[in-house]
This record gives sequence, structure tokens and C-alpha cells, in this order.
Amino acid sequence: MPTIFRQQPAWLLFLWLTFQGAVSPVLGQVTPPAAPADTAHKYETQAPPAARPRWYQHKLVRATAIPAVLIGYGVSTINGNGLYSSYDARRDIQQAFPNFHTKVDDYLILAPYAELAIATLAGVESRNDRLNMALVVVKSELIFAAAVTALKYTTGIRRPDGSNRQSFPSGHTAQAFLAASIVHTEFRDKSQWYGVGAYTIATSVAALRMLNNRHWQSDVVAGAGLGILSAHLGYLTHRNRWGRKPNLGKSVGHVSASPWQWQDATGVRLVVQLR
Repeated sequence: MPTIFRQQPAWLLFLWLTFQGAVSPVLGQVTPPAAPADTAHKYETQAPPAARPRWYQHKLVRATAIPAVLIGYGVSTINGNGLYSSYDARRDIQQAFPNFHTKVDDYLILAPYAELAIATLAGVESRNDRLNMALVVVKSELIFAAAVTALKYTTGIRRPDGSNRQSFPSGHTAQAFLAASIVHTEFRDKSQWYGVGAYTIATSVAALRMLNNRHWQSDVVAGAGLGILSAHLGYLTHRNRWGRKPNLGKSVGHVSASPWQWQDATGVRLVVQLR
């Protein structure tokens, strides 16, 4: 230790030792100041990239999967073809119900629509308002009518009772399942039982068409798929939200008018302030 510090007070000795600590292990090493944190992206949220939906999750696939299975199975069992053909089904039905006849199926096809009307009038909240629901129904009915008519006259399959060659597909069954699909879509968020009831009625129509010897098994199975598909296409193609009046008060904030003159011209100055 230098001689000068032997004759000085203790605080000078402490000060000298403090400075020596920068290079001496007695008081430890001097730690450099930490680098300032990067706060440029402090409040930025890094959301993970959205995963692309798989092919079976697309709306079109989900809307056509079940109808495709029904239509495909119906086509595969025309006449004596496929697993448990239409001839096999007719033989078993004739043995179990040889003299069955009713006209209930002619009226039962309207029952799902009656359920739809009753639930709507009772105040059950549907997926769409009444106007848009009606537009979906009309669009679906047009798709159904065009498809059924075209197939009946192009396939030319004779009915089981031999009355004509407009057996495939069953129009009654397609109509019933179309209406049942709309009931299910409109009220499934409230209760699944609306759809269960409607599809039960539609299945009864399909069974009665075979019991009355008016249709083959292939006709009613394909008809069910065609009716569901018509309803699904009606919803998929319905993009315009009709019946909704635009609220102009939210777009226009203030409108004012004042006289305006420039050189020899006069007029009115209109100022519109948008929100």
C-alpha cells in the first residue's frame, strides 16, 4: 500500500480499495450493464398460422357425402343388381304385406313443411328469418323438380305395378326428405328433435311408396339422397341476405347546406360528413 494512505483517514482507504475492485478479486468483478431489451414487438401477438382444412372438412364435401352414399346405393340396386337388390326387397315386401294399399303417403309428404310452419308460428327461433327461409325453400324445390323430372324421363324404369316408366327416382320420397332436411337445418340449434321428427315422417313416406307397390327400393333410397342434396344445394348457393334494410344513419354523420357564389355563378354547397 502506498505510504500516502498510511497517514489518511479510513474512508480514503475504503475508496482506494473500491477502485481496486475493478481488477482485484477482493471485492469481485465489475458487471457490465445489461443491454436494453428490445421492446419494438412487445405488444405484438404472434398468432399461429391457420391450418388448412382437410378435404373432408369442406362445406361441399360435408353437404354431398350422405346424399352421394344414398344415391350411389340406390343406383347400384336397380332391378336385380347389387347387394339386396330392388327385386329382393319387393319380394320380401309382397310376402309380408300382400294386399297393402293406402293413400296416406300422398298427404304425408307435406307433414315436414307443416312442422316447419307450426314451429315458426309458435315463435321457435330458426336459423334464417322467414323471408330468407322461404327463398331457400323455393330454390331447393326448383333444384329438386328439375333433377327428378330429368331423371324420370331419362332412366325410363318401369314401376313395380307396371303403370308407367317414371319410377326412378321417387318424387314423393325426395320431396319428403327435402322438407325434412330444411326443418333439421333451421331448428337443429334449438333441438335435434325437430329434425328427428321430420326425418321419421320422410322415412315413413319412403316405406309407404314401396308398400303400395309404386316404387322400387332403388327409387326411394336414391330419392332420399336427391331430396337431401337439393336442400343442401339450396343453402350452399344462398348468399344474398334479402329483406335486410341498410341502416343509413350509421354511415352518414352530418349533412349541411349553404349558399355558394364564385364570380358570376351562384349555387348551393352541400357538405356530407361520413362517420
